[in-house]
Amino acid sequence: MKRLNMLCSVFLMFVFAGVSAQDTEQKEPRQEGHTNQNKFRQMYQELATPNQYRTASGAPGPAYYQNEADYKMDIVLDDKNSVLTGEETITYHNNSPENLEYLWVQLDQNIRKKDAPALQKDGDGMSPANTAARFASTYLEEPFDGGFNIKEVSKDGSALKYKIHQTMMRVDMAQPLKSGESYTFKIKWSYNVNNHVTNRARSGYEFFDKDGNKAYVIAQFFPRMAVYNDVEGWQNYQFWGNGEFALPFGDYEVNITVPADHVMEATGELQNRKEVYSKDMMKRYEEAKKSYEKPVMIVTQEEAEEAEKGFSNKTKTWTYKADMVRDFAFSTSRKFILDMMAVDVMGKDVMAVSLYPKEGNPLWEEWSTKVVASTLKSYSDHTFQYPYHKAVSVHAKNQGMEYPMICWNYGRPDENGDYSDRTKFGMMSVIIHEVGHNFFPMIVNSDERQWGWMDEGINTFVQYVAEQEFAEAYPEAVAPNSKYPSRRGEPSKIVPYMKGNQDYISPIMSNPEQVHQLGNNAYGKPATALNILRETVMGRELFDYAFATYSNRWMFKHPTPEDFFRTMEDASSIDLDWFWRGWFYTTDNVDIGIKEVNKYYVTDTPTKAGREMLQRYGTTPEETKALYVVTEDDEEFNEDMKNKSLMESSETLQAYVMDNFSEEERKNLQTPKYFYQVVFEKPGGLVMPLIVEVSYADGSSEKITYPVQIWRKNDKVISKVIPSNKEITSITIDPDLETADVDTSNNSWPKNENKNEFDEFKESSQD
Repeated sequence: MKRLNMLCSVFLMFVFAGVSAQDTEQKEPRQEGHTNQNKFRQMYQELATPNQYRTASGAPGPAYYQNEADYKMDIVLDDKNSVLTGEETITYHNNSPENLEYLWVQLDQNIRKKDAPALQKDGDGMSPANTAARFASTYLEEPFDGGFNIKEVSKDGSALKYKIHQTMMRVDMAQPLKSGESYTFKIKWSYNVNNHVTNRARSGYEFFDKDGNKAYVIAQFFPRMAVYNDVEGWQNYQFWGNGEFALPFGDYEVNITVPADHVMEATGELQNRKEVYSKDMMKRYEEAKKSYEKPVMIVTQEEAEEAEKGFSNKTKTWTYKADMVRDFAFSTSRKFILDMMAVDVMGKDVMAVSLYPKEGNPLWEEWSTKVVASTLKSYSDHTFQYPYHKAVSVHAKNQGMEYPMICWNYGRPDENGDYSDRTKFGMMSVIIHEVGHNFFPMIVNSDERQWGWMDEGINTFVQYVAEQEFAEAYPEAVAPNSKYPSRRGEPSKIVPYMKGNQDYISPIMSNPEQVHQLGNNAYGKPATALNILRETVMGRELFDYAFATYSNRWMFKHPTPEDFFRTMEDASSIDLDWFWRGWFYTTDNVDIGIKEVNKYYVTDTPTKAGREMLQRYGTTPEETKALYVVTEDDEEFNEDMKNKSLMESSETLQAYVMDNFSEEERKNLQTPKYFYQVVFEKPGGLVMPLIVEVSYADGSSEKITYPVQIWRKNDKVISKVIPSNKEITSITIDPDLETADVDTSNNSWPKNENKNEFDEFKESSQD
C-alpha cells in the first residue's frame, strides 16, 4: 500500500503541482509584510500568562487560593406589608497572600432604588402604539422604591465606617486584614419586597388576586461579600442587571421567620423539621426518602387550598444550615403544595423536591420532581457526583433563576388546567436548566458578572444533553416523538443568529452588559459551539473526558475562561486554539461551499498543460515517463477515455505496476476508474472540519471527513482529489447539518436549485 500511495502521490503531483509552481514563478511587485493572522496561530496574546495560581494545563496552581465568607442570619418576613428584615454576622476569611485594606459587600437589591443608574442604562423612545397598561407603568406610575435600608454596620458593638456606591458597599476596617486572618462584623438591614411578576425581577413575590395570597421567591436578599481573587483583586463591578453574580463560598446558618401557615424550602438542610412539619408531613417525608419511582406528596393540593383560606397571625421559624455554598435563597407561601422523592445519584441518595401552588397543576405534580431527579443523574454522569442532599424546583410565574439547592421555574397551565406541548416542554427545559445551575456556577463557581457564558452557555450545553437523556428515561414524556424538542444546542438553531446583522452581534467573550442579544450570545451560541466540539471536532469520548476533568478540577473553586480552554486541550491532546478564537473571540460564521468539480481521465499521450509543467521542471515528455490527465473540456480528450480502466488508459502505469508489485500484491491494488478534483471554498470566516458525503451511481454513499487543518495554509479555497471505482453522482458538504453552516445553497454538487413557490406556480401553469 505504501507503493500505491507513492504512485498516487506522483500522479497527483503532475496533476496539480503545476498550479502552485506557476504561482511561485510569477514575478510580482514587492509586497509589504503582514502580521500573523493565521487562524491556527496559538492564543498566547489572548490568554492570561500561566502562573503559580493557574497553570498552563488549566488546573489550579500550587499557590491557588480563595477567600471564604461565613454567615449567621436571622430573617423576618412581614407577609402583610411585604417587608423583609434581616440581621447577619459575617466572618470573612482572608486566605489570599495580600493584606486587605477594606472589604467590599454587594447590595444587589439597590438596583431597585428609584434613583438607581441601572434604570437609565438603556435608550428609549416613544412608540407609535402602546397598551394603556404599559404606557401608564412607564410614564404615570411612581416607580417601585426598593433597595437596601442599611441600619447598622458594626464590629463588637462599635459602628464601622462604610461607603455605599450604587450596588456596592465598602466597609472600612480599623486595621488591614492580614493574610491568613479572619474578620467578623455585623450588618442589619431591611427592604421592601417587590412584585417580581410586574417588574420581571429575579426575586420577589407573586400576588394571587383570587385568594389574596403571595408566593415568595426570595434571593439577593442579604448583603453579600464580593469575591477577591488572583485575577481581578476585588470583583466590585456594579450590578447593572444582566451580568449576574460573583460570590465566595462559605457556611451558612439561617433562621427564617414567616407566618405559621407557610410552607418553605431553602438552601441548606432543615434543622428543625419536627418543629415546622406536622406529624402527617413527617410521616410522608419518611416515606419519600424510600420512594425512588414516584414523588410522595408531603403537602397535598387539598391541604394547600385549605391553608389559602386563613391568614395566620402566628409565626414559625425555619432553621437551615448549609456548608460550602456560594449563596442562599428561600421560597415560602401558604399556597404551596410540596412533594419529594429519592434519587440514587452514583450510589448516594438525594432528595428531589418540588414546591408549587395549585395553579401549577396538573403539570407540576406530574413532571416537576421527575425532571429534577433525571437532571441530577445526567449532570452527575457528565461532571461529578452531586454533593448536596437535595435539589428543589419552585414554581414561579415567568421565572427561571438558580441558587444552591433551589431554583425558580415557570410553566403554568391555563385556568382549566390545560396546557400545550410548548408549555410542558418549556417547563421541563427550564427545570433542567436551573437545576443544572447547581453544577455551573453554584459548584464550578465562575464569575457570572464578567463571563456570562461560563455558567449560562456551559450549562445550556449540558442541559441539551440532559434533555435528550430525559427523553430516553421517560419516553412517555415525548411521545409520539422519540427526541426531546430542545430549544438550543442543535447547530441549525443558531444559524439565524450567526448570519444576522453584525451590528447586533457581539463575541461570546463579552461582558453580559455589552451584548445586544444576551440569550443567543451567552446561552445559545456557546452551547452550540460545545455541542459541535463534542460531536464533530473532538468526538464524545475525548470531549467527555476533558469536560469531566475541567468540572472536577474546578468544583468548589473559581475558574476563568483560560482554565476551561486549557483544560479541554490538556486532557484531550487536541489543539483547539483555532476553535476558541473563531467561536468565542469573533462573530464570524461558518459557510463552506463547493466551488467546482472536475472529472479527470488518465492518458499516456502528452498534453499541452503537461508539456508546459515538465518544461518548468527542466525536462521533457521524451525524457520523463509521465502520466497525463485531461478533463472532458480539454482538446486532448476523446470519448474512448470514458470506457477504459486505469491500466488500459496508461501503458506507462501498467508497466510500473508489473515491475514493482508481485502477483499477489497486484491482486490487492486499487485501480480507480474515476478521478474527481473537488474545489472547496470558504466564504465564511470560521474554519471547521470539512465533512463531505459522496453519492455514487450505484446508489451507495460514503462520508469523508477532512480535518480542520485542511484550511491552515489557504483560508479561502482548497481542493481534494477523490479517486473512485464508481461514478460520483453528487457531493454534499455537511449533510447532517453539524457545523451551523449559514448558507447551504452552496453545499451541493450538482447545485440544488430550490425553486420558490412563484417559480413552481409558473411551471405548473405552463403544463
